[in-house]
Amino acid sequence: MTLTVARPVPGYGSPTLLLLLAGGSVLITAMTAVGAYRVVGRTLAPVDAIRSEFAEITATGLGRRVPVPKNRDEIRSLAETVNDTLDRLESAYEQLRRFTSDASHDLRSPITAMRAQLEEALMYPEDRDWPQTTRAVLEGVDRLQAVVTDLLTLARLDAGEPPRPVSADLAELVAAELDRYPRKVEIVRALSGGVVVECDRLRLGRLLANLLDNAERHAKSRITATVLAERGTAVLEVLDDGDGVPADMRDVVFQRFARLEASRNRDCGGTGLGLAIARQIAEAHGGTLTIEESERGARFVLRLPRSETPVS
Repeated sequence: MTLTVARPVPGYGSPTLLLLLAGGSVLITAMTAVGAYRVVGRTLAPVDAIRSEFAEITATGLGRRVPVPKNRDEIRSLAETVNDTLDRLESAYEQLRRFTSDASHDLRSPITAMRAQLEEALMYPEDRDWPQTTRAVLEGVDRLQAVVTDLLTLARLDAGEPPRPVSADLAELVAAELDRYPRKVEIVRALSGGVVVECDRLRLGRLLANLLDNAERHAKSRITATVLAERGTAVLEVLDDGDGVPADMRDVVFQRFARLEASRNRDCGGTGLGLAIARQIAEAHGGTLTIEESERGARFVLRLPRSETPVS
């Protein structure tokens, strides 16, 4: 008869060993958690710095920028994108500030002049030529109306209101604008028919009027209007025989309320917005408006995509 007796193997069932294993697991887990927390903290620290700086940027402190991390990763790309956005925002805000200042000046000047004329007339009513005073005040009102109309046009263009295109013959549009009322200088027409464009008639008519009005103010005796086709492009040239525009000012004249010194001295009567409106209308039609070389005077060149659709 054989008697078998079971006895525990030393170590595997020891409570002390189990306690050590459990404590070791907890310690390893805690150390891993602490390490992960520190790594995540270091990783997200730049994000918190970006958030803190971005939260403190206001309209009076648009020159501030968020910190850019040294590591080239997604967070650095985020910081660079935020700074690029702030650059564009600061530029737009500065442009708006200048525009508001210039608009206020151009509105205030005729108001001040009209007020002075009326106050003087009321002080000495018996000595005033009232019809002449009325005409002088009406000139100021016309000036105000022109500025306000141009400001409303720019507001609509800035709002991104899309044009309502129809097919139109560019030469016919130019001829209609030239025939609208007589000009003070000689008009030479070189208008090739059959140059069709897709355009908003009202807006393009405004562009043409602005170019012709500008040319008339600066021409000495003649304006030449040319329409032609150029490899899939419709081209309009408006050339005057005035003093022209210096090469370094050919982009400046398209800025809002921009006037050359010669124009200011001559008091040509423009609002300083006509060419800015004209260029913005051209760009809204997918075209360009520039000043190009000429033997004499200023040569404004409008280029628009040419259309093969029949005139509607």
